[in-house]
Amino acid sequence: QVGAPMPGMVVNVAVRVGDQVAKGAKLLSLEAMKMETTLYAERDGKGAEVTVQAGSHVETGDLVVRFE
Repeated sequence: QVGAPMPGMVVNVAVRVGDQVAKGAKLLSLEAMKMETTLYAERDGKGAEVTVQAGSHVETGDLVVRFE
């Protein structure tokens, strides 16, 4: 499971349900206070659930992607 590291707005989502993701692959980008942060996969896996879309607002710890 991947949680948001900080509150912000989702700028783009690079992974979809069913996608095979390699360690280090870009998952999504967040923007907070005009700074953009990119979240990367910490391990190989398959996207089981993506709970956000571009324009979604998240808080610290909110689930954004779940892997199988």
